Amino acid sequence: MRAVVLDAYGGPEHLAVADVAEPAAPQADAVLIRVAAAAVNPVDLQTRAGLHAGHSLLQPPMILGWDVAGSVVAVGDDVTAVGVGDHVVAMSAQMATGRGTYAETVALPADITSPAPTSVPLTTAAGLPLAGLTAQQALDALDLPEGATVLVTGAAGSVGGLAVQLARLRGLRVVAQIRRTADAQEALALGAHEVVVGAPEPAAGTLGADGLLETAGLPQAIGTVRDGGRVVSIVPTRRPVEERGITVTVSHVEQDGERLAELSALVDRGELRLRTAKEYGFDEAAEAHRALAGGGVRGKLLLVP
Repeated sequence: MRAVVLDAYGGPEHLAVADVAEPAAPQADAVLIRVAAAAVNPVDLQTRAGLHAGHSLLQPPMILGWDVAGSVVAVGDDVTAVGVGDHVVAMSAQMATGRGTYAETVALPADITSPAPTSVPLTTAAGLPLAGLTAQQALDALDLPEGATVLVTGAAGSVGGLAVQLARLRGLRVVAQIRRTADAQEALALGAHEVVVGAPEPAAGTLGADGLLETAGLPQAIGTVRDGGRVVSIVPTRRPVEERGITVTVSHVEQDGERLAELSALVDRGELRLRTAKEYGFDEAAEAHRALAGGGVRGKLLLVP
């Protein structure tokens, strides 16, 4: 089968299409998925550059990728919830599972898959798993009561944009932080009640937010949170420093097929909107990595076999 293979740690030029062995028949608890699309995420760029080499099961040559949408072509003997022909999505924590998704076929544990949303193209659905689970689990960790105010940094990005929508569905008052004025209308369309443009650096607690969901690497945004409030960051390398009785937690995304199914259902009910910026062929993987690294991408970049 064809796959996008990283031959050595470094820049995007180390990504190339290669013929690799098809996955073996799935284990008893696994499924074999014919890939419709795999999303490109920041973690893929970090892995490619070698930033996670110390705690990855794989070393180059390797296949990158965490997100996948596709059709089930085989199931293990113990799998009953998923059948051949089903359309599914999944997040494979590639550094832990050792299974990247930039390939024509991938074998994954059945319990980390969920039905793909049926109201959007299957390729579009590939942009849901990692960003959706990251936003969902971070909001779980923030655990704000209905009616509370949350500031979401990086609200125009993939995780931030889904977090804005999910926070609104939880009954929270959402303040969206964005870098560019041009993104203001989009942030409001996603459900934000208020928009802040630029890095939020007010005097401590001026905004008075009850909580901060920090997706953009702006640790100073803790200054917008009231005394005793809560902060959850998904950027472990730029964790805000606790102050004024504010609790700070770093949320690390976990594989979870059941929660992913909840997100798929929200998409099908029209309550969660997925955004695709551009689709690339496998032979354009390096270009896709360069585009994401260049910043300003609004929506997911997808690799299509």
